[in-house]
Amino acid sequence: MNMSTVMKILSPIERSDFRTQKLEKRYQKFQKLTNEIRDREIPESVIARINKVIEKLNLASTGDKTFPVSLRKAQNNIVNILLREAKVVPKNYYRNLWLGLGMAVFGVPMGMAFGFALDNMAFLGIGIPIGMAIGIGIGTAMDEQAKKEGRQLEVDLG
Repeated sequence: MNMSTVMKILSPIERSDFRTQKLEKRYQKFQKLTNEIRDREIPESVIARINKVIEKLNLASTGDKTFPVSLRKAQNNIVNILLREAKVVPKNYYRNLWLGLGMAVFGVPMGMAFGFALDNMAFLGIGIPIGMAIGIGIGTAMDEQAKKEGRQLEVDLG
């Protein structure tokens, strides 16, 4: 295959008219995400899907009140495409995912167990930080595994 037929990741358009500094930083992270993807070998079908997301965001106006939502959706769509199709994730992806899962999957049941065992439902809250710690531990281990396997992007979207 010659180099002229290789599909490239589109660049988000340069913008300077952000309503807030927070939105500008979020957009810079989005740009960094697309730059990181550009350095990876990703199948053309995945690149085509990612480019559609970037094209749609490039059409949106930063002055529009829905732009922050559009930016977040575009970022999440790209991360999900990369995860499903290329098994690539941003830094701390699994830690952030498992933080909430740990609270729900481990923390609440443990808190209920403490509450029933001690016959005082005030202990329900004890399980949540324990579950959060377990979730962070699981997620961090998964992030380290992804990094070791070369499946981690050098961008933290958190």
